[in-house]
Amino acid sequence: MNELSLAGTPIEHFHVCAFFDSREQEYDVLIPFFKEALDQGEKTIHILNPANMDDHRERLIQGGIDAHGCEACGQLELQTWQGAYLDDNGAFNKDRMLVTLNATCEAAAEAGYSRVRIMGNMDWAFDDRPGAQEILAYEAEVNDVLSKNRQPAICVYDTAKLSGSMMMDLLRTHPLTLINGIVQENPFYTPAAEMLQELRSRDAKRSATHAD
Repeated sequence: MNELSLAGTPIEHFHVCAFFDSREQEYDVLIPFFKEALDQGEKTIHILNPANMDDHRERLIQGGIDAHGCEACGQLELQTWQGAYLDDNGAFNKDRMLVTLNATCEAAAEAGYSRVRIMGNMDWAFDDRPGAQEILAYEAEVNDVLSKNRQPAICVYDTAKLSGSMMMDLLRTHPLTLINGIVQENPFYTPAAEMLQELRSRDAKRSATHAD
């Protein structure tokens, strides 16, 4: 199997939570990850804020990646949130996204790629969109999809958008973390079934409080 490394560290887990405090830090870490994929003939998919698409493409080009004309297909594929995380109405549906991700992994394998590396910018979850409250359940459940397909995904979060409690919950849904440019096994990781049970318990308590 081809090499799989992030920030100079070989990785085995397939779901990474990457926290960045600047765009410069983000691209310093991720461009080598993308280049490794392309050099090895792998597919890489980037799911982005549509407002940042041009900037993202330019940063890839400056990093030595040919990002011209790569929106629709091929080895490097740039997608916007719409049609991936979000539906035509701008809403997030956890189950739809899990199905979409599984289909994406299977399609890459059928196309002959040994691996597909997926990077998703998660800023949409903080825009008060319909369904955004499902983000933690999604992050927990997606571990099973990625492990089944044995494909790596990096969820990119801007630390400026996160409260301390939200950051801890996100840590608990990812087996591997990247903080301050360093990759680490996550001691706070909580298996999906346990995390989902806790989330349901929280929802029940909130519902009971509102009923009172």
